[in-house]
Amino acid sequence: MPKPIVVIVGRPNVGKSTLFNRITGTRTAIIENIPGVTRDRNYLDAEWEGKHFIVVDTGGFYPEADDEIIKQVTEQALFAIEEGDVIIHLLDGKAGLTPPDIELSKKIRASGKKVIWAVNKIDAYSREDRLYDFYAIGSEELIPLSAATGYGYDDFMEKLVSLLPEYKEESAIFPKIAVVGKPNSGKSTLINTLLSKKRMIVSPIPGTTRDSIDSICSYYGKKYLLIDTAGIRKKDKFSYSVEKYSLVRALKSIERCDVALIVIDSSEGITEQDQKIAGIVEEYGKGAIFILNKWDLMKNPENDYKILGKELLGKMWFMQYAPFITISALEKKRVTKIFPIIDEIIKERNKRIQTAELNRVLNEILSTSNLPSYKGRTVKIYYITQIKTAPPVFILFTNHPEAFKDFHIRHIEKILRNHFSFKGTPIRIYIKKK
Repeated sequence: MPKPIVVIVGRPNVGKSTLFNRITGTRTAIIENIPGVTRDRNYLDAEWEGKHFIVVDTGGFYPEADDEIIKQVTEQALFAIEEGDVIIHLLDGKAGLTPPDIELSKKIRASGKKVIWAVNKIDAYSREDRLYDFYAIGSEELIPLSAATGYGYDDFMEKLVSLLPEYKEESAIFPKIAVVGKPNSGKSTLINTLLSKKRMIVSPIPGTTRDSIDSICSYYGKKYLLIDTAGIRKKDKFSYSVEKYSLVRALKSIERCDVALIVIDSSEGITEQDQKIAGIVEEYGKGAIFILNKWDLMKNPENDYKILGKELLGKMWFMQYAPFITISALEKKRVTKIFPIIDEIIKERNKRIQTAELNRVLNEILSTSNLPSYKGRTVKIYYITQIKTAPPVFILFTNHPEAFKDFHIRHIEKILRNHFSFKGTPIRIYIKKK
C-alpha cells in the first residue's frame, strides 16, 4: 500500500502551517499573521508511534474569491481533499464558526473521506467551552487543540493515526517506474506507446493508488512495474479542473517508484511546474530521466537540442546527474531507448563502494579542497564510508562538522561522481563528528 496522505485544510490564518510544522517536526511552512501566505502545498513525511504518513499543508479556503491567484489557492485545497486519505479540517477557536467553515465542511463530506474536525487556538481546559459553537458544523466529535503550544496534541494525534489506512512498504519484485509530468506533456501517449510495443507483454493489475493502474511490462525478457497516473480524465465533484493541479498525484507515484520518467513538453520549454515535479523526485531520492517529449514538433531539431539542453541544465541545476532523452511518443520515436537507461540508473542506485576505495578518493578531496577553519581551529577529515544504497548515502567524519557549508558538500559530491558516476540517481552526503 502507498504511504497515506493527510491533508490539512481550513480558512486562512487558522493555524494550518503551525500544525503542519508540529506534526512534521520542522519549521518548513511560512508562518505569518497574514491571510494567504501559504500559496503552494507543502508536503513532508511524518511519523507517530510507528505509523508513517505524508502531511500536506494547503493554502486557505476562500469560497467567494475574486482574485485569480486566490481562486487557484482555493482550488488547490479542494483538489488536495480529493487526493488525501484523511482530512484535517482546522477551525479557529478564537474567531468562532463562520459560513466559510460550514461551506468547506460540506465539500469535505461530499468527498466521502475520513475527517478530523479540530478546533485550534484552545490552549487550556478552561477555554474548551469554545467548542460548543462548533457543534453546528454537524460533527459529533470535536478535538480541542493548540498547534502553537501543544495543548491537546497527543489526543489529536491518537485520533489521526487511528484513521490512517494500513501502510506497508512495497516489495521490489520488479523495478518500479513512475511516469510523471505536468498536464498535457504527453504522459498518456508515452504510456500507451510503451505498452503497445511488440516485444512487451502487458498485464493490467489493480493500482494501489486511487485512479491509477499499474502495469507489468516485459521488454526483451526483463519486467518492469509501470506506475500509470497519467491517463486520468475524471470529472470532479467541484468546479475546477483536476488536470490543472497534479503535484499531489505526482507525489503519490514518485513516493512509490525507483525511477521517475519526468515528461516535459519540448515545445513549451522547461516550466516552473516541471521544476516542482523534478524537485519532488530529488527530495524523495529517486532515480530520474528527463523525457523531452513532442520532439516531432521541433522545427530545427539540431539547434533546439542545444538550446533546450542548456535550458534543462540551468533550470534543473539541482539534478544535473539525471540524463535526458528526446522522444516523440506520438510517432513512437526513440521510446525504447528509455529502458536501457532505466537499467543503468537502477544499477547505479544500488552501487556500493568499498570504504578503502572511498578513502583513496578522499585523498583527492583533501588535495583539491581548501578545508575551512572553525573558530581558528584546523579542520580535519578522518574518513568516509557508504552506509546505504538506493539512493547511495555517505558519511564523512571530521572533527568540526559545523565548518562544512553546502558548497563544500557539492565539491565532495562532484569528486565522488567523477570517480563512481552514480548516473541518474541522487546521492546523500552527511558530515558527522568522529
